[in-house]
Amino acid sequence: MKRFFQPIQKDGYSKKPALSAPSTKDGDATGEAPEGEQNKKTEPLKFLTWNANSFLLRVKNNWPEFTKFVESLDPDVISIQEVRMPAAGTKGAPKNQGELKDDTSSSREEKQILMRALSSPPFRNYNVWWSLSDSKYAGTALFIKKCFQPKKVSFSLDQIASKHEQDGRVILAEFESFRLLNTYAPNNGWKEEENSFQRRRKWDKRIMEFVLKMSDKALIWCGDLNVSHEEIDVSHPDFFSNAKMNGYIPPNKEDGGQPGFTLSERKRFGGILKEGKLIDAYRFLHKEKDMDRGFSWSGHPVGKYRGKRMRIDYFMVSEKLRDRIVSCEMHGQGIELEGFYGSDHCPVSLELSPASPDSN
Repeated sequence: MKRFFQPIQKDGYSKKPALSAPSTKDGDATGEAPEGEQNKKTEPLKFLTWNANSFLLRVKNNWPEFTKFVESLDPDVISIQEVRMPAAGTKGAPKNQGELKDDTSSSREEKQILMRALSSPPFRNYNVWWSLSDSKYAGTALFIKKCFQPKKVSFSLDQIASKHEQDGRVILAEFESFRLLNTYAPNNGWKEEENSFQRRRKWDKRIMEFVLKMSDKALIWCGDLNVSHEEIDVSHPDFFSNAKMNGYIPPNKEDGGQPGFTLSERKRFGGILKEGKLIDAYRFLHKEKDMDRGFSWSGHPVGKYRGKRMRIDYFMVSEKLRDRIVSCEMHGQGIELEGFYGSDHCPVSLELSPASPDSN
């Protein structure tokens, strides 16, 4: 989510690591499973999503704590948003959004730091796919345990081979019985402009088209969806409903308020869920408002957004998966951002029960 404060952390570096690359090429679902993990499960059942608010910063500043968390949870799939690592390619040339930039001394060093972290347990047990922006902005990553081989991995809502969405906002993995969609939705912004309201409307329209087109197979849609669906999904509904940027009032009153909590966004989001027959896995299990652990994004602990929180990170699953939802939890709590691991978002997890033998 777009933040409303200046980051307090700056890129620094520790000792230089050796380069190691566990990643795979675009669309190539290869990689060997660690010994003893093969044939235990046919498809992933445990999922984690997290907007890292700069994956490199998390590696530099919060990696031991996050590593311990991942080891404890042991997810089969990890979806990351806001990687904020630039795509490979020289200035002025087309970029390779599936590879990390390494053509300058600084980008090589940053890539080495990241790859060193990912070559250590537990992350070395995963294959990783990237979809990156041209600059240190947006971007997504998808980690899948090597014992699970997706049938296909693509990087756009159009599912066109080798095509990536602008800013690297989509990674789609297809398994035998379901698809997993990892998205970093564009922020709605504050104004009736091309890169604000109009951009988000176009995104929502394409998401609607995607979920309708892909209805042949169950869908797990996760990531930073940048919208709070209902009043229960924000800590202070009146504050967010009446928020303004420099006093600006949109022409359409339904576009007014905090980006992610405008009535127009919430209506479109509700329409996507209804038409796509999707269930909010967290709200399916947690009916009541939880002021301590019920939000995935939190404002900066200093300033007017202190204690102001929103639930904008989700697992949406097809109705046909309803009876398989075991748990869906947010792993951060409180206004001091405990369990956020340096980000302004906390990780969210989903666990499904194994499919029955006769399920489609």
